[in-house]
Amino acid sequence: MSFPIGYRTLKTAIAAPLAILIAQAFQLEFYISAGILAVLCIKVTKKKSIVSSWERFAACLIGIGFAFLFFEGISYHPLVLGLLLLAFIPTLVALKLKEGVITSVVIILHFLMIKDFSVSIVLNELAIIIIGIGMALVMNLYMPSMESQLKKYQENVENNFEKILKEFSRFLREGESDWDGKEIVTVDRLIKEAKSLAFRDVENHLTRHENQYYNYFKMREKQYEILGRVMPVITSLDHTYVQSFRIADFLDDLADAIHPGNTAQRFLDELERMRTTFRNMDLPKDRDEFETRSSLHYFLLEMEQYLILKRYFKARDQ
Repeated sequence: MSFPIGYRTLKTAIAAPLAILIAQAFQLEFYISAGILAVLCIKVTKKKSIVSSWERFAACLIGIGFAFLFFEGISYHPLVLGLLLLAFIPTLVALKLKEGVITSVVIILHFLMIKDFSVSIVLNELAIIIIGIGMALVMNLYMPSMESQLKKYQENVENNFEKILKEFSRFLREGESDWDGKEIVTVDRLIKEAKSLAFRDVENHLTRHENQYYNYFKMREKQYEILGRVMPVITSLDHTYVQSFRIADFLDDLADAIHPGNTAQRFLDELERMRTTFRNMDLPKDRDEFETRSSLHYFLLEMEQYLILKRYFKARDQ
């Protein structure tokens, strides 16, 4: 059995002992707590690490203030600690600093153990907080690039889109198919995973609020929804009409051109020419042909939206 070690685990394993060694070198009381703080502040992204560090630092400062008010004002007694927590924890929740509860309580317990509130003890606690949080922030300055993973997801999504469109085309020509539709399920999973990864990449760049890959997968997600809507239409069509073969050719060309580049306008123009040709054809001869042509018209409208999504994405990306 293999046990893969991720970057977060590796950084935690480095940050904790370094924080403890630094705190110990300064001969701080409760130096082990610096390692605890470092462990708690290592997060999966830079943004989450900074937010977590700020919440814990602010909570610890507030905790020191509460320790002074309750322990010095009343008594250094476990029952007083209970009263302190009844007031302290709701305060952190109200200030949206609830992630700092555990670390600040650790600091508060140090004052209870020492039963004193001198300047030297306060400075000792501040040093522990700064060393622990600071070490975590230093370790989180490096985040591995996700470019290759996102590129792989992009290729996999496009390959599955190509397969889906090819199967739509085949059904329009042959009227039957042995396709099991597994690409539909696969694309749904791939897009969800890719969006999650792309969002993490955004949070690793503090000055960036959006990500090209995230926008790309959002676009593919909307296109995927369109393919899901038209699939029942495709399977209900009669393949004997000339319009079905023309659309099948269009889908084959579209499938062959699936890539990150901007080909949407070319296919939008082709789609409009095809729609004009259909309008100029003779009227339907019977009810079945009328229903088939109506379904094809709906299909073309949906594919137009499919292509507009890609055009909008490329225009936004430029």
